[in-house]
Amino acid sequence: MRRSRLKLRAPRGRGEQLAAVVVMAAAGWMLLRTAAVLGHAAACAWPLTAALAAAALGYGVWRIVRAAAARRAKTVMLARLRITLEECDAMDDRQFEYALRDLLIRDGFHARQVGRAGDQGADVIAEHRRLGRLVVQAKHTKVAARVGSHVMYQVNGTAGPVHHADIAVVVTNGHITRDAKTWGQRHHIHWVDRDRLGQWAQDGIPLHQLLRLPARRGRRKGAGLARGAAS
Repeated sequence: MRRSRLKLRAPRGRGEQLAAVVVMAAAGWMLLRTAAVLGHAAACAWPLTAALAAAALGYGVWRIVRAAAARRAKTVMLARLRITLEECDAMDDRQFEYALRDLLIRDGFHARQVGRAGDQGADVIAEHRRLGRLVVQAKHTKVAARVGSHVMYQVNGTAGPVHHADIAVVVTNGHITRDAKTWGQRHHIHWVDRDRLGQWAQDGIPLHQLLRLPARRGRRKGAGLARGAAS
């Protein structure tokens, strides 16, 4: 069964035309009346609307000011950051990584902790406008253990190729073997042992000054470490 469609037709005769005029006039009057009521309601409610808008704006400004103040306070706190060797010894591995991150932030780096299972030789990655990207491999110990050359091999194999580092540093609260130091120097892997950690964390000497880190010279990130790995 076909559904019939409703078709509009023009009014026929004077009666239908007059009725159509009346309907249109009524519809127009209703529209005008509705607009007038809405306008009146808006005029009456504008103080409340303005107050709500002002409150929202004030809250937003307060949040921005509060966040800026918190950042300034954290910057001031980190600028005074000092960590003793005893405090480093009492940390666990993850706490030690976060401590190294905070020390780098204190020294002017943008740093983040990234250490986790399968981190491929990077526990902290930091960026510096002049020095470039720095990758830290943290080796925390509770028995003043020694870090051997195998750690240097691992860092040298991943810092440049995987993490695109300009500078790689092995940091421990223990000691580093003589062979590891020699191999690291030959392959441009920096190291911070217990003595240097005391100067950096406890005495407040910035890492780039302690290690005499060179400024980046417009080369591709990781290029120096890649050359060291090939030599």
